[in-house]
Amino acid sequence: MKILNYLIFFISISSIAQTSITGTVVEPDGTPVLGANVYLEGTYDGTTTNMDGVFNFTTTQTGAHTLVITFIGYDEFRHNASVGQMQEIKVRLRESMNSLNTVVISAGSFSAGDNSKTNALKPLDIVTTAGALGDVIGAFQTLPGTSANPDDGRLFIRGGQADETQIFIDGSRVFQPFLPVTGNIPTRGRFSPFLFDGISFSTGGYSAEFGNALSGVLLLNSTDLPLEERTDLSVMTVGASASRTEIWNNESITVNASYFNLGPYNELIPQNNQFEDPYQSLAGEAVYRKKTNKGLFKAYGAYSYSDFSLIQEDINLPDGIFFGLNNHNLYGNLNYEVELGNEWSLESGASLSHDRNQLKISETRIRTQQNATHLKVKTNKRYSNYFNMSYGIEQFSINTNQDVALTNESFKSGITFSNTAAYAESEIFANKSLAFKIGVRADYYDHLQKVNISPRLSAALSLTDHSQVSLAYGDFYQPQTDQALQYESRLDNQRATHFIANYLYKKNGRMLRIEAYRKNYNQLLRYDTSMPEINSSFNTTGDGYAQGLDVFWRDDKSLKNLEYWVSYSYLDTERQFRNFPEQATPNFATDHNLSIVTKYWLEDWKSQLGLTYNLASGRPYTDPNSSGFQNSKAKSFQSLDMSWAYLIDDQKILYLSVSNVLGRDNVFGYQYSNTQNSNAQFDRRTIGQAADRFIFLGFFWTIGGNDNQLDNL
Repeated sequence: MKILNYLIFFISISSIAQTSITGTVVEPDGTPVLGANVYLEGTYDGTTTNMDGVFNFTTTQTGAHTLVITFIGYDEFRHNASVGQMQEIKVRLRESMNSLNTVVISAGSFSAGDNSKTNALKPLDIVTTAGALGDVIGAFQTLPGTSANPDDGRLFIRGGQADETQIFIDGSRVFQPFLPVTGNIPTRGRFSPFLFDGISFSTGGYSAEFGNALSGVLLLNSTDLPLEERTDLSVMTVGASASRTEIWNNESITVNASYFNLGPYNELIPQNNQFEDPYQSLAGEAVYRKKTNKGLFKAYGAYSYSDFSLIQEDINLPDGIFFGLNNHNLYGNLNYEVELGNEWSLESGASLSHDRNQLKISETRIRTQQNATHLKVKTNKRYSNYFNMSYGIEQFSINTNQDVALTNESFKSGITFSNTAAYAESEIFANKSLAFKIGVRADYYDHLQKVNISPRLSAALSLTDHSQVSLAYGDFYQPQTDQALQYESRLDNQRATHFIANYLYKKNGRMLRIEAYRKNYNQLLRYDTSMPEINSSFNTTGDGYAQGLDVFWRDDKSLKNLEYWVSYSYLDTERQFRNFPEQATPNFATDHNLSIVTKYWLEDWKSQLGLTYNLASGRPYTDPNSSGFQNSKAKSFQSLDMSWAYLIDDQKILYLSVSNVLGRDNVFGYQYSNTQNSNAQFDRRTIGQAADRFIFLGFFWTIGGNDNQLDNL
């Protein structure tokens, strides 16, 4: 009897010690998962699922433990509970968001320098695109959504003015991103494209992180830690440049300097403008980087000096108008990114800008100066593969002063204001095929003592592994121009509302984007003089709209050694703003824009041949000889640009670029006389391209490093 009691006791102890863990694992659509790994964390107890997705194993463990289930292509499943409660567990795995086929929100956005689905340009496209002349802005003007304004050189996006697009370096605002020029001479960006390896370009509907831009943002990210030391030298028909990269431990510095002088070039190639002093500029840039245990610190600085003077043609003044300009610009920013642990990250930045101009227009002297700062702190929390949150605060401070000296009098004006903003934004992945981005931004403007609330919403739905659709909506605010605010500081902010629908297909080196949009404008600036001045009467009752269709196609695979892209934009826009007497299409907007960019590698010649064709319909203007406002259109703009790059060896390139190869006489508008002639008509003067043809020849030499220049081509 005593032996029987011991046996019963032993059996009961054994049954308590051996606990069965059971359950079923299925895919999101309910399909059983075969071969998923199932185990108790920290033990050797586990199994794999059978063809029905069922698992069953025993363990001697007791108390609370974590059950882990893993399968390739799906997120890890973790379940913490008492072992005794782990029976008949039903597990539905979620697809991993790290998959290459995960949907991305692409409405309104392009990028260069990464492998995302929105990657439309490669970094070296910026310097090898015929007609771009190594300018970041020049390359992005071949993308849909931009309007051709080659006499200006800045970005005009979807019916917006150039100042409606803001530019950021490493997340910090650049307040004066372009070299100053005068009418009918295209400007260029101040910054070398070789210092950047990630570029994102938004034509609307962008993140709540960015404000004070009605049309779009251009984000330039400087190179993190370079892989090798190197020296780059270039000698060109218009100047020279040099850069050097040094690396030590976890630190590096890149220094770039350039000098340009168009005097010799103007002597060889006739110009439409009569230069008194040729355009010249001196510029320098430096980027310092230091990698810490969990972060990266970067400091960027740039200085540029430029000056020129010329006689501008004027139909009412036989001797023309003297225009002289001298500019000094200093810009710097600091950026620090760090991982805080527990899926938190932090990014902080600060930028400082000082810009000073001295102008002489006939007998009038104008001095302008702008000092501006931008401070920014951004945090991000990754709660899971399906949910991220970002939060940020920032402040802009701007001080602008103007001193005007006329023949018999002088006056001063200026404006100082600041803008404090906060935003929050979430990224939500329902699964690999459906994603949302929801954000809101609040801006306080001290000169208005007013807060603007800007909601932003985007969504993307994957149709197949290679195609998707995206939608975006948002409100966007921007202060009126400094030129107007210095005379009337209480002018309310401009407002635009964006609606965007996007289709994206990308597979095997081919990409198709089709995007439709609508943009409504409110609170635009109006005044009753030819331009803002101290005697103007201002109000913000202007409004307007812009709507259209953008198409982009890129193909790098169909033909050997050939890559090309085609972009087309249709734009329908009207505004009543400035001194417009009625709603009309402004003269910077064109109905149709087409760009065709090709690059072909000639193996036997060790050369790359590039051709770019640009076509834009005529720009509207007012002909005083006919009734109505904006009643006529100039002829279409057309330009065929060519580039040729010859690979001398792995480290040397000879580069030739010719803009407007056919020498077409493009017309951008007309200037009319102040009085009528004997036939009771107003005479007119054609406003055309500053130079009918621009020829650029350069020699580029990399010393040190392992880069093969062929890869760059």
